[in-house]
Amino acid sequence: MRTTFRLLWSLTVFAIGCSRAAFATGEKPLMKAVVAHEYGAPEVLKFEEVPPPKPQDDEALVRVIASGVNPADPLTLSGKYAREWGTNLPLIPGYEIAGIIEKTGVKFTSLKPGDAVYGYPTFGGGWAEYVVVKEREVAPKPKSLSFAEAAAVPMGALTAWQALVDVAQLHAGQTILIHGGSGGVGSFAIQIAKVRGARVIATASTANQDLLRQLGADVAIDYTKQKFEEIAKDVDCVLDPVGKDTLARSYAVLKKGGIILALVGQPDPEELKKHEIRAAGIWVKPNPKDLSEIAQLIDAGKIKPTVTQIRPLSEAIAAEQQAETHHTRGKVVLRIADEPKG
Repeated sequence: MRTTFRLLWSLTVFAIGCSRAAFATGEKPLMKAVVAHEYGAPEVLKFEEVPPPKPQDDEALVRVIASGVNPADPLTLSGKYAREWGTNLPLIPGYEIAGIIEKTGVKFTSLKPGDAVYGYPTFGGGWAEYVVVKEREVAPKPKSLSFAEAAAVPMGALTAWQALVDVAQLHAGQTILIHGGSGGVGSFAIQIAKVRGARVIATASTANQDLLRQLGADVAIDYTKQKFEEIAKDVDCVLDPVGKDTLARSYAVLKKGGIILALVGQPDPEELKKHEIRAAGIWVKPNPKDLSEIAQLIDAGKIKPTVTQIRPLSEAIAAEQQAETHHTRGKVVLRIADEPKG
């Protein structure tokens, strides 16, 4: 009995010593993460423990508090665009994060350990306890938001910002038609368009008409009951995250010289020529300047995220299945860790 006790005690002391040694040398024990070892449907995701990433000289290690779920995530997981998007297996999804910088490389100088950040890690990794990021991928978190709320912002807000501000240069006196106004991109697009002084016409289902008005839409269209082309006419800009028939019917609502901002689908050159309009395919990119400007507008109360659900990391499969429907109101967020106090 004594021999057994001594053996167990020795093993316990050894384990504690190894753990302390790991922390003392900067090495961390395994972290919880959601991992795909093969491409496919959301069901290929596994909840596992894996080694945490190690930041390079130009990277920072972020302790993730929350991570957003996007409609495009299932496409990444499917492997359909693996070559174009540079995604490789094993894959940890998560392209929106909010967390705290824990360690920085010698060339990562814009932020420091202890800083609360939010951002868009280009190659994912956010559905884990730790992720590495480049300086261009993160900015200080909006002070007025919780980490869960902040994690609902980066991709949707950046997409809307880069489309409306950088590409379309939307300004006061113009009118924009925003399809899918209750979604992750559309909900930010409505608010950004109003900040820019534009008149906003937005579409959504019956259940989300109230949200469109809360976000600031001047005209709310229920696409299940009304044809948007019978209401929206001679608009300066169309933001289309839907594609297919919605894109095809949007050409005629633009005035000459107007622009279609296409998030999915390829605009028809013949239709553009026929209606004398322009088109731009929108490909979101991480940008700390844009993230900082968005954070300023959030803290000024001019933009706010719409968070529908906050789920634990262990429910990532269900969250991904929901994203796959493309009918989520606002954003679903995965909580990776408890919100820091203070």
